[in-house]
Amino acid sequence: MARQARSRTSREASAATRKPTPSSADSIQAKVGKFLSELAAGRGASEHTLRAYRSDLAELIRFLGGLEIDDVRSVTPRVLRAYLMELDERKLARTSVQRKLSAARSFFQSLVEQGLLQVHPATGLRQARASRPLPSHLATSEVKLLLEAPDVSTAAGRRDRAILEVMYSAGTRAAETVGLDHADVDSRRGIVRLRGKGKKERQGALGSFALRALDEYLRDPERPKPQAGALDALFLSLRGTRLTTRSLQRIVASALLRAGLHRQATPHTLRHCFATHLLDAGTDLRSVQEMLGHAHLATTQIYTHVSIENLRRIYEKAHPRAS
Repeated sequence: MARQARSRTSREASAATRKPTPSSADSIQAKVGKFLSELAAGRGASEHTLRAYRSDLAELIRFLGGLEIDDVRSVTPRVLRAYLMELDERKLARTSVQRKLSAARSFFQSLVEQGLLQVHPATGLRQARASRPLPSHLATSEVKLLLEAPDVSTAAGRRDRAILEVMYSAGTRAAETVGLDHADVDSRRGIVRLRGKGKKERQGALGSFALRALDEYLRDPERPKPQAGALDALFLSLRGTRLTTRSLQRIVASALLRAGLHRQATPHTLRHCFATHLLDAGTDLRSVQEMLGHAHLATTQIYTHVSIENLRRIYEKAHPRAS
């Protein structure tokens, strides 16, 4: 019965909003293509973000095509509710549904701003918020094992040690790490320039361990010669090309294996460790926000939940009536 009701809703939405087919230049697909181009050029969206938007909006186009809708003015709240119902029926993760709805909202908002739509069709549309999973992290003793795992008797091991030390020292994202150039590192001041999401720049700190590992890597006579297109790259593959984020995943997986750590961890785990360990040591949330490059404090606040066990220990030790 529920499936029949959803199907009827889709048919009603189609009948209520169907309009004559517009020219190809005015089609929804053409407008999505223009939106993605502007997203890349004007807002500096990363390739990862563009891939996600492209995939999610292509799915919306397919849905609208099934209703024979190819005019943005025909997309109403009822149509988008039918779209949400279809996504829910497919048992997609709530985070996936939220992401697809967010992509649709951004697209239609751009059309409103251009004056192509008078009213945003997603106005009043609500999707239940997904619970955010707590980020996984390693204990400081486990991070030490991980950082010391690479075999520094080899050129690859010396490079991997430097990469892991930099990621943990500065809390870098995977894309920020592989995007580092020589000019981004100021060894004298212990500073590294990072280009984050939306091409926003910030400075990260490099501690003594990271600086030492970097120096050994850069002085390494066995370090590969950079190929054309990677002359400025800080971290190189064994072929002399710039490392990729996939290569970074393999480096972390290999270090976990060598360290004997039977844990799930990714390059982003070191960023989680960076934030969690700083908060555990008493660093204020605003400072951690700046170091992570988060635009909103709420994004950083999730780490306070990770650190609650340590806060409990501090409380029990310090409060006169805790126990």
